[in-house]
Amino acid sequence: MQTLAFTFPAAAPPRGRALAGVVASGDLEVLLEPASDARITIEVTTSVEGMERTWAALFARLFAEPTRPAVHLQINDFGATPGVVGLRIAQAFDAVAQED
Repeated sequence: MQTLAFTFPAAAPPRGRALAGVVASGDLEVLLEPASDARITIEVTTSVEGMERTWAALFARLFAEPTRPAVHLQINDFGATPGVVGLRIAQAFDAVAQED
């Protein structure tokens, strides 16, 4: 297993937490919790070696603007496609937006 870390600027943190997906279904889960500072921190644990550039490009596209809430994302991956990753992250952010 490989662990990757990424950080992006962000807005104010949300109030809630969220879980989207499970590793056994869609090969990916995203755990989202509020951050204590104005950053999005992402920790990816993946079984797929050598995909750092793909993960970095996906996150750079998703978090290019610092308008997302400040959160810590824990992503547990077992070979999901970038499309599934984007979908699960969107689901997690939608879940916390509904709580605010």
